[in-house]
Amino acid sequence: MDDRARVCVVVIEDDPQIRRFLRTALGAEGMTVCECATGHAGLLEVSARQPDLVILDLGLPDLEGIEVIRGVRGWSGVPILVLSARTQETEKVAALDAGADDYLTKPFGVAELLARLRAHLRRRDLPREGADPQCRFGQVCIDFAARIVTRGGEPVHLTPIEYRLLTVLARNPGKVLTQRALLREVWGPGHSQDGHYLRIYMANLRRKLELDPARPAHLITETGVGYRLVTG
Repeated sequence: MDDRARVCVVVIEDDPQIRRFLRTALGAEGMTVCECATGHAGLLEVSARQPDLVILDLGLPDLEGIEVIRGVRGWSGVPILVLSARTQETEKVAALDAGADDYLTKPFGVAELLARLRAHLRRRDLPREGADPQCRFGQVCIDFAARIVTRGGEPVHLTPIEYRLLTVLARNPGKVLTQRALLREVWGPGHSQDGHYLRIYMANLRRKLELDPARPAHLITETGVGYRLVTG
């Protein structure tokens, strides 16, 4: 990206070694990194800097990371990527439901971290609310205006539910969407516990769109949390 030098990332993390690692990795990509060791300092920094992205640890010395997420979401839609040593599914779901966009468990690889950051920055740069006419991943193209999905140039028949599920994921590329959020968005608020619906329809989408449905490259499961669409 030619504009990488203009990308500002606020890192809210109390471990100085991880901050140093992130400063080095992101700095090598031409990004400006602003570091905070506490939740209160992070909230002030996000408010003052208006960054392009926030990286947040959940286990801070003064505030729970969930409180920081809710605080930021009170005034900003900036992408928030959670980094945490907490591996419980309930912790991940709580962070995502509070408004985080993504979740990586420590230890993490720099390649995956950077890939997810790039995905969120691309999503940030998309035209707002339905202005982007297409989404492409692998051999698949979704034409939102025409409501047509093709694979390798050939039309793919999707049921209305399959199409709606796919487009919700495609409107949020790279973002982890919880099962509850997907069920609410696709089936309605009365189905927030019907996770088996998701498993069935995701399997159908993979069968129709992935090169190898058993090892999907784009329609990715975040175990116990939800799903995300990888477009790169």
